Amino acid sequence: MKILVTGADGFIGSHLTEELVRRGHDVRAFVYYNSFGHWGWLDESPSDIKQELDVFAGDVRDPHGVRTAMQGCDTVLHLAALIGIPYSYHSPDAYVDTNVRGTLNVVQAARDLGVGKVVHTSTSEVYGTAQYVPIDEKHPLQGQSPYSATKIGADQIALSFHRSFETPVTIARPFNTFGPRQSARAVIPTVITQIANGARELKLGALHPTRDFNYVRDTVNGFIAMMQSERVLGEEINLGSNYEISIGDTVKLIAEVMGADITIATDEQRLRPEKSEVERLWADNRKARELLNWRPEYGQEEGFKRALAETAAWFTDPANLARYKHGIYNI
Repeated sequence: MKILVTGADGFIGSHLTEELVRRGHDVRAFVYYNSFGHWGWLDESPSDIKQELDVFAGDVRDPHGVRTAMQGCDTVLHLAALIGIPYSYHSPDAYVDTNVRGTLNVVQAARDLGVGKVVHTSTSEVYGTAQYVPIDEKHPLQGQSPYSATKIGADQIALSFHRSFETPVTIARPFNTFGPRQSARAVIPTVITQIANGARELKLGALHPTRDFNYVRDTVNGFIAMMQSERVLGEEINLGSNYEISIGDTVKLIAEVMGADITIATDEQRLRPEKSEVERLWADNRKARELLNWRPEYGQEEGFKRALAETAAWFTDPANLARYKHGIYNI
């Protein structure tokens, strides 16, 4: 089976691509074209994995390139997207082009080429602040940022192709994935890199919102389970840990894992607009358990602490830490 992974050069995409190769799959890695010939995080992959990759450099906003990349592929795992919420306040038009039109390009090409399955990547941000918990897949959708609005649009475009044309689409909805290689725009890398660089007064935004953090290995296993399942076409499936924790308590756990005594200073630029802040996220993952037999290996507080320790170990490696600009606010 030939698998196309869009966004293969990114955080989750690179981990997913590597694991697919380890499991013996034939993978075409769609990376964002640049004149330097960089493959994003895939540049750091072990040489035995890189030599097995079929790398296609392009842009999901280009329908012709997407169609070319998809030729000969049986399955598409569509992860390419703009994901930073603060940057979506800055440049919302880019999010419409990449997230909505990019997804349209993927499902249109999949329909025309007769691809066997498309796993489209959603996000827990589409739910907005929880109206009830835990959040199941029937929870109302709320676009509280331009980013989440475009992901709602992308999800609905993908599902509309399943309903209108029987394009074999399924929706993976990860909750707050974290781990090695994540951008410092996210809170866990922000905290770890500040501590690792010697800071003890951390600059952070709001501490009271809650999140359902999911370790990247669990997210990758969820994607592969969805790719392999015959029971998920037309379905939206939460990939979450079913464990709710506040940002403030997460920071305390990281400090504990890293053996640091810290204080916190509020950095106003890191605060979302009041009505845009997602106050509470907590995943109901029963559907994933029932349809995929998927369960997080890093679940609940014990698993979360193990995952934080593994993440901190990666970030504190000097070669990895040097990639991050801990002293500035990354949007």
